[in-house]
Amino acid sequence: MKIIAMIPARYAASRFPAKLMQDLAGKTVILRTYQATVATGLFSEVFVVTDSDIIYKEIISNGGKAIMSIKAHESGSDRIAEAVANVDCDIVVNVQGDEPFTERESLAKVLSVFNDDENNEIDLASLMVEIKDWEEIENPNTVKVIVDQNNFALYFSRSPIPFPRDKSVASHYFKHKGIYAFRKQALLDFTVLPMQFLEATEKIECIRYLEYGKKIKMVETSVQGVEIDTPEDLERAKKLWK
Repeated sequence: MKIIAMIPARYAASRFPAKLMQDLAGKTVILRTYQATVATGLFSEVFVVTDSDIIYKEIISNGGKAIMSIKAHESGSDRIAEAVANVDCDIVVNVQGDEPFTERESLAKVLSVFNDDENNEIDLASLMVEIKDWEEIENPNTVKVIVDQNNFALYFSRSPIPFPRDKSVASHYFKHKGIYAFRKQALLDFTVLPMQFLEATEKIECIRYLEYGKKIKMVETSVQGVEIDTPEDLERAKKLWK
C-alpha cells in the first residue's frame, strides 16, 4: 500500500489564534509536527495543507512540502480531500497540526489495522488513550469515544461518555486523539456527504462518518503527548519538551 500523510493547518484557530506559529523550544508548533511526522519513516510523502501564506512559507522555507488549499473548508478532512483527489495513494493519514509529539509507535498501530482487513471493512482508523482525571473527562475540549467489543467506534462526544449514572459500575474513559488513517475513497466520500445533526451539534467531524454508516476502527495507545488547543496546553508542551 502507498501511504501518505497530510497535515491540515489553519492559521485562524478559534480557541487559540495563530497557535501553529507559536514557539515550541525554538521551532514553531507546525514545523515540530511536520518534522515529527516525517521522522516516523512511515510515509511515502508528508504534506502540510493550509489556507495560510504564513504557514505555507514556514514549511517551504524549512525544506518541507506544503500545499495551498484552493477553496475554503469547514474541516480538516475536507481540506486534505481536496489535496489528495489527484494523488496516487491507498491510505491517507491525517495528522493534526497541533500534535508536535506525533510518534512512530502509535501511527504504526493505526496503519496495521489495514493489513489485517482482508475484506476492506474498515473505512478509517484512529487512536484513543485511556484517561482517568475527571477534570479532563469533563473538559469539552477533550473529545471522548466509546467503542464496541471489536473496538469499532460507537460515538464521539465532548461530554463524558458513558455517563456514570451507576457509581458502582467501573467505567473507563477514552480520549480521542485526532489522528486518522483513511482509505482514500472514504476520505473523498466525506466531502460529498452533507453535515448532519449530530456532527453539527458536537462539532466533531468524525461523527459524520458514523452517521453515514462508515466503520471507524479505534486503536488504543498509551502515548499521551499534548494537543495544543489553548495557551495553557502550549505551556504544558514546553515543559514536556524539556
